[in-house]
Amino acid sequence: MAAADDLKFQEFDDAANLLAANPDATTISIDEPVEIPKNQHGRLQQPGREEDDELLGTDDSDKTELLAGQKKSAPFWTFEYYQTFFDVDTYQVLDRIKGSVFPVPGKNFVRLYIRSNPDLYGPFWICATLVFTIAVSGNLSNFFIHLGKPTYHYVPEFRKVSIAATTIYAYAWLVPLALWGFLMWRNSKVMNIVSYSFLEIVCVYGYSLFVYIPTAILWIIPQKVVRWVLVMFSLCLSGSVLVMTFWPAVRDDNRRIALATMGTIVLLHALLAVGCLAYFFDAPELDFPAPIIPTHNGTTVITKS
Repeated sequence: MAAADDLKFQEFDDAANLLAANPDATTISIDEPVEIPKNQHGRLQQPGREEDDELLGTDDSDKTELLAGQKKSAPFWTFEYYQTFFDVDTYQVLDRIKGSVFPVPGKNFVRLYIRSNPDLYGPFWICATLVFTIAVSGNLSNFFIHLGKPTYHYVPEFRKVSIAATTIYAYAWLVPLALWGFLMWRNSKVMNIVSYSFLEIVCVYGYSLFVYIPTAILWIIPQKVVRWVLVMFSLCLSGSVLVMTFWPAVRDDNRRIALATMGTIVLLHALLAVGCLAYFFDAPELDFPAPIIPTHNGTTVITKS
């Protein structure tokens, strides 16, 4: 039986003969473990490689993003598609309401509050609350104006609810749709224009209407001066949110077009506020017929109210 040293020398002699015949050949000792190529298990040896893969976009990360996108997407006729538009918590809604009531100069409302998760929950309920607030406050204002007149009988005007709903929801959807289409059209001509999605624009307009809810309640005060001061104050707050949000999107465009766009945005917003005040609260005085009081001698007396 050969000793272990003889086997080692025999292995060395075989390697020497192989190298003599082929100098480019490589030898592997049976005592040395086979090294695993680094490119096969590099992830196990480098703990920070996973973060690099996510940034650079490796095959595994691409597959993960693809699967995630397939999981989130849903047909538009399903409930799951619209459920994503209402995926927002109370703290986010309150934070966005606070940002719309107290705008900060130099801060973009979309980038600061909306861009991470635009929603329709806040705009929908803000518009619904504003509809009923204007309708109810308008009826109460009409009641207080004619209170004390003997010929006046209070009758609730339920048609004001439908008129307010049509006006407010049409403004909150049609104006953002027109603005989104205009920005997309100008973006195709001017490359530096900032583009907003339709959902982001609707979100901005919806939250900008919140300030009119407490204003509509205060419009019950039967003083025209107080009402106009309130509407101007609310218009300045909500209008500043729209101006600071959409001015960066059009400031690189032609100067006249940019100013005309901002003027149209502010004008439509002012028409909504002034129109609601004039129609629902500053209704003209009603001319009630004077009561006729018969007397005992057969004559009638007409009293002035």
